[in-house]
Amino acid sequence: MTIRHLFAAAAALALCALPVWAQNFQLSHNAAAGNPKDVASLKFAELVEQKSGGRLHVDVGGSAQFGDDAETITNMRLGTVAFSANSQGTTSAVVPEIALLGLPFLFQDLAQAEAVMDGPVGDKIAAAAEQQGLVVLGWWNNGIREVSNSKKPVQTPADLAGMKLRTPPDPMTIDIFAALGASPTPMAFSELYIALQQGVVDGQENPLINIHSSKLHEVQPYISLTHHKYEATPFLASKMIFDTLSAEDQQIVRDAAKEAGALNRQMVREQTEALQAEMEAAGVTFNEVDPAPFVEATQPVYDKWRKDYPELVDEIVAAAKAAGQ
Repeated sequence: MTIRHLFAAAAALALCALPVWAQNFQLSHNAAAGNPKDVASLKFAELVEQKSGGRLHVDVGGSAQFGDDAETITNMRLGTVAFSANSQGTTSAVVPEIALLGLPFLFQDLAQAEAVMDGPVGDKIAAAAEQQGLVVLGWWNNGIREVSNSKKPVQTPADLAGMKLRTPPDPMTIDIFAALGASPTPMAFSELYIALQQGVVDGQENPLINIHSSKLHEVQPYISLTHHKYEATPFLASKMIFDTLSAEDQQIVRDAAKEAGALNRQMVREQTEALQAEMEAAGVTFNEVDPAPFVEATQPVYDKWRKDYPELVDEIVAAAKAAGQ
């Protein structure tokens, strides 16, 4: 029995025993079963129920069962969905500051990114999110993003020229791949496998954990380790709903989010280290890249975003540099 099945079985048993006065909430995410985002979301639901003595119950709708990330953000701001392990790109549509966490080649590893998000920069972005009706309960990880495609290994930016590459509906990612000469094609993650299978797009970019859990490697024989962008998973609450909770229950939710977030981060690290060998055994060709020409080609992205957020861009760059020392 898988971890997800164990959590699901425990949740089903708990639901049968729910007191009639329990408050029920929905948690939405777009990841496949077994993805760290999915497992951590189930853990969050389990912890909330446990810590509240059954007063609070969370139904987890993975694989966009409760709507894709964009729909979920809208519903959270309307107060109809309580929680979401959402995506950095989609959330940036209403909280543009979140996009800055994905500045190209900003972070060298997950520890560096976590140190920045867990500090003043993360707090500042969380404050901006709250102004838009979203409470950041934690900065979970999605990983460092890589490029996959059906054509050839990507060794230099020239290999991306004209390549139709799916991106999330995220202006930062679109800017990065436009600067690299690709043809960025925004598309919901739930539509991606079919689009790759049918050749609607040539490739895509995602952390290895997402490529593997959604089986994208089955239709993408080449994965290039570009490490071009970090991706957070903002774990969010609807402010409209969160504000209705007592101080005690708010703390229960925050504690559960922190504990589940630690599980998420641990799983992202472990799976990222193990998955390359597994996908290579399945026939996928991996290649390393020299980052220097990619870094040079994407410098205009910093210039563009610095025009709108001069102080925050400089603060994030400085924090990343300090965390990397």
